[in-house]
Amino acid sequence: MRKSYIFLVLLLFTAGIAGYSQSRSDKNPVTYEELYDEPYAINKLFVQFQPLYGEMFVTNVNAGFGLEVSYYMADKFDFRVHARKTYAKQFDLTRDIADKNSNVDNLPNTYNYYELGATYHVKDFDESSKTKMFLYKKSYRGDKWASRVPLSVEIPCKVRKIYGVRLGGLYFDTAIDVNRALKSQDQTSAILVDADGNTISSATSEPDDLSIFGNMQVAGGYVGGSMTWIKNVAVDFDNKYVEGVDDLILTAFLDILVGAPTIDDIVYNGTPYSSDGLETSMIGFRLGLDGKFNRTLSWGYGAEVGTRPGLKGRGFYALVKISFPIYSTNLDYSVEAFGK
Repeated sequence: MRKSYIFLVLLLFTAGIAGYSQSRSDKNPVTYEELYDEPYAINKLFVQFQPLYGEMFVTNVNAGFGLEVSYYMADKFDFRVHARKTYAKQFDLTRDIADKNSNVDNLPNTYNYYELGATYHVKDFDESSKTKMFLYKKSYRGDKWASRVPLSVEIPCKVRKIYGVRLGGLYFDTAIDVNRALKSQDQTSAILVDADGNTISSATSEPDDLSIFGNMQVAGGYVGGSMTWIKNVAVDFDNKYVEGVDDLILTAFLDILVGAPTIDDIVYNGTPYSSDGLETSMIGFRLGLDGKFNRTLSWGYGAEVGTRPGLKGRGFYALVKISFPIYSTNLDYSVEAFGK
């Protein structure tokens, strides 16, 4: 009896949904007029302000802000400059912990990251595709839009695809937790020695309680490949729906990172102790995704995951960043003039 009751309820629920979908007054055929479909007519310069990024970096978890500038040149190259840093000491985790707990004389560095690179367009072509656009009326504002299931249509369009080769340089500096690095490498503070061969642990009566923090700088570069999808289409719908636009520029990339890590000597009671015994890695990689829109004022996003050159065993990171606002322009301010 109970099974029959449950089946009846499900049947009525399904019938109600079907009846609602059939009774919607706005579910009628829609016509449209193409305004433009030009994936090659994108802006050349994009200036991206990034008020928020978050990075789960094993060496140093951090969060802050950044600036990114991209320039597209003659459908053959695109260039990118990027810089970011932490909001304050509280968002620079290793630096904050070092400031509160370090027993050595080293002043912890602020986390900074800089990158400069270029992409050569090996193959740049377009092909037929489709894009999904939601139907929206100005009367749908507020709770009316939030409470309804939006209708969508598929519009034929062109999609531009770019296969690229990437090359660039990078630099970052950060505070490091030497105790954690030693533990991950199955080593002890006995590898930190002064010019006479004395270990840092021999300079204190409580070596096990010595909290050691230092600094690391990594200068290097990257080489890799990318795939970019560009749609730049707009249509004008009938039935008082607002215009539909799809102008997304989406790039997926895979890079090999190469860098030369430099770790500062540890200074304790005025005596420097060499950090050469700490193991480092020169090779890393990253897999990422960047998205933005071909508009004068818009927003964007990005994400990366991989390992960086640096302390061996402590290079893994995952990064998320938000860009808002993004200002873009085609840098063409000329106007044609014709004589009467």
